[in-house]
Amino acid sequence: MNPLISTVDFNERPFIAIWEVTQACDLACVHCRASAQPDRHPMELSTEEGKDLIDQIAALKVPVFVLTGGDPIKRPDLFELIDYARSVEVRVSLTPSATPLLTREVVVRLKTAGLARLAVSMDGASAETHDAFRGMSGSFARTLDAVRWANEIGLPVQINTTFSRRNIAEIDDLVALMDSLKITLWSVFFLVPTGRGKLNDLLNAEEFEQVFATIYDLSKKANFDIKTTEAQHYRRFILQQGVAERKAGSAPKLHPDKAADAIGRAPRGLNDGKGFVFISHTGEVFPSGFLPLSGGNIRLQELAVIYRDSPLFQGLRDTSRLEGKCGACEFKEVCGGSRARAYSLTGNPNAEEPCCVYVPKGFVPPLQAARAATLHVLRRA
Repeated sequence: MNPLISTVDFNERPFIAIWEVTQACDLACVHCRASAQPDRHPMELSTEEGKDLIDQIAALKVPVFVLTGGDPIKRPDLFELIDYARSVEVRVSLTPSATPLLTREVVVRLKTAGLARLAVSMDGASAETHDAFRGMSGSFARTLDAVRWANEIGLPVQINTTFSRRNIAEIDDLVALMDSLKITLWSVFFLVPTGRGKLNDLLNAEEFEQVFATIYDLSKKANFDIKTTEAQHYRRFILQQGVAERKAGSAPKLHPDKAADAIGRAPRGLNDGKGFVFISHTGEVFPSGFLPLSGGNIRLQELAVIYRDSPLFQGLRDTSRLEGKCGACEFKEVCGGSRARAYSLTGNPNAEEPCCVYVPKGFVPPLQAARAATLHVLRRA
């Protein structure tokens, strides 16, 4: 376990930093927050600018650093950047796309360069569903190949799955598939309608709870860890389940062979801009890849200055600014709701989480017509 986990002050430094090294990608995923396209942007951060960013990550002692895209493999200096990160003791995870560019040779080179974890996406339990999600035939098979190749060389593997209306019917089959693979972590994403992500694909609040229940049950018996992204209220769900189980005298026992997560897990309370920072391919600094509000650009300011002093980031870390149910919720310090989803549906990053069924004790919902913008998510069958 990473010893830095318990020492992270979210006001001082992020727990997770993600650098979108490029938006270039040969896939056309239906939920892509970046609306990626095949060609690299001429204003991408250069190799030297990338190394300077890595130096800043090292100075901040950020426990989790992820290179994402687009498809990071589209950058010819990718291996150089990973090797440089290793030289300054920054542990790197990578989220490549499952295209013909992702070969066994590339996976081996990634590990040789110093990659700490390979994260690949699996958005369906079948090739038909996954490939439709990704917009490329053969992506499902390539993902399984990548997992196998990483297993063969001892490179830890993470699977990312985004749940939406397009694949929710396959959740049980996806759980079975995860259980059959040798992975360290299953990272369960919940759709934020931004980029190519469509509002009609968003699960409603009751369906969120159903997914929570499924992955919580799996977490008690799986030999890998499970985390959620843009479902901060899963923490509330876990706390509620723990209370119920203790009252019933049936506290769960973890799987005795659960894989150790060497990268580390965030303490409770992490949220968009609160322990989390996203650096775009052109250096813009966002609270999340799903929350398109910039706090500054690393070409003009140090990352630490933007993260600590930007009014945007400071405001997102201030839970007294939360509105609606989130503002009144007794779980707001450990949850806080998805600020990205709130912004996507209302234009207000401090609005209440639109996909949460929980009503705080004593909370009386406002009657303003403005809340109608999110009611379809709460009530849709």
